[in-house]
Amino acid sequence: MSVLKVTTVQDPSGVGGFTLNSGSITANGELKVTNLNVNGSISGASTYVIPSFSGQSGAYLSNDGSNLNWSAVSATGGFRSMQVWTSNGTWSRPSGVASIKVIVVGAGGGGSGYTESAGAGGCSQRVIDVTNTSSVSVTIGNPGGGTNYSGCGGNGNSSSFGSFCSASGGYGANCRQQHAGGIGGNGSGGNLNVYGGGGNGHGSNHSYGNHAAGSSYFGGSQPSSHNQSNYSHRHQSHAAWGAGGNGSRNSNRGARGREGVVVVYEYYS
Repeated sequence: MSVLKVTTVQDPSGVGGFTLNSGSITANGELKVTNLNVNGSISGASTYVIPSFSGQSGAYLSNDGSNLNWSAVSATGGFRSMQVWTSNGTWSRPSGVASIKVIVVGAGGGGSGYTESAGAGGCSQRVIDVTNTSSVSVTIGNPGGGTNYSGCGGNGNSSSFGSFCSASGGYGANCRQQHAGGIGGNGSGGNLNVYGGGGNGHGSNHSYGNHAAGSSYFGGSQPSSHNQSNYSHRHQSHAAWGAGGNGSRNSNRGARGREGVVVVYEYYS
């Protein structure tokens, strides 16, 4: 049998006190109870009755405007994680993530001889509510290949994050106009869409140094050299994602561009 021990029972309003009959207390006004010691459980329909503690370790007490409930503790409203794709794949929504910021960059075009360099891939950025999205297909653009003097460098391919946003690749050197640098790609579908940087055109026939190719959102192209003809070509991977391919000294082969990339920043609700 439960035991109720009360040190003091008062009637602060002074309107007639209360009556105690068969275990029930009836107050004629506001009833104030102090130093209450309950040996047992409390139940009833009152909104002041706390739900059972059983099995609720680590939980916190919340309300829905009508009832008190125990809820699990979780991180809210902040950054959770980041995922990066440099090849095709699928993004899957992590538990608790409600929104993401996506950065998509297209691939760079390929450079040519005599310092003619390519354009960089465009960039698209978008903030997406993924509450009702479980997965999204990720496509990464391949870069355009380098070519020799007066040839058309390969164009970079597009990158995309499902149907949400995409970014086209940069053009190769000498493709839109002879002895001209490639133009940059552009973003599409984002809250922010940006062109990639353009490449440089034809230098002097001696070409003592390479001119830089188009820079992408993440940075610039390969290094150049005063006296090593294939220096850029031999260091094709030493460039930022999406950058255009650098040209070559004299009539040697230009560098290919860099692959596109997709970066996803994930946030709690």
